Amino acid sequence: MARPTISVITPVHPGRIHNGLFAECLQSVHAQTLLPDAHCVAIDNDGEGAAPTRQRALMMARTDWVCFLDSDDLFKPKHIRQMLNCALEREADFVYSWFNILQDFGGGQRRVLDEDPIFPMTHYLNPWDPENPIETTITTFVRTELAQSVGFQKLDRGEHNSGEDRFFTLGCQAAGGKIEHLVRKTWLWRHREVNGVRSNTSGLPTKGDAMEAQR
Repeated sequence: MARPTISVITPVHPGRIHNGLFAECLQSVHAQTLLPDAHCVAIDNDGEGAAPTRQRALMMARTDWVCFLDSDDLFKPKHIRQMLNCALEREADFVYSWFNILQDFGGGQRRVLDEDPIFPMTHYLNPWDPENPIETTITTFVRTELAQSVGFQKLDRGEHNSGEDRFFTLGCQAAGGKIEHLVRKTWLWRHREVNGVRSNTSGLPTKGDAMEAQR
């Protein structure tokens, strides 16, 4: 039996093309031990924000599965293989794993952190509980038909426009999707430190992190 086909889905702001973040993202996709069949990329030239740009990229997919990756984050080399194996072994429709923080300090200084300063440890260790759905990220592995039926919509939350990933996860569960948690850290979530303040590099649709992520 042929293996299922897979597309990586990436929305990107022009700022992340100019400052090199997207190039690193692409390199992590090309370094996969199981290469995807397609990489669907949509560029946010009009400042729409992540949700509608991700939706455009998602609707390009013609594969069995989609694997989401934001343009400032990185896959570890076995990410796609491990996500697919988990989906097939557990007969899942939606798989999420966990991450290490890739901390950018500016000036080319960075460090991979073992601790997770964002979510409690239980989020990483515990299985998905449909009765108590936790906050996850958008770096998920989903059946294309399910993902496209739920989709992403722009939220009226100002410049950051955050939260569409949670609505997507809850929408997939409401649509009958079986969600499974792979208890492994298979990707890198990029954060920055500016003037001693740490934050992630997501949610800046008008800047593309070009000012904050110093090279």
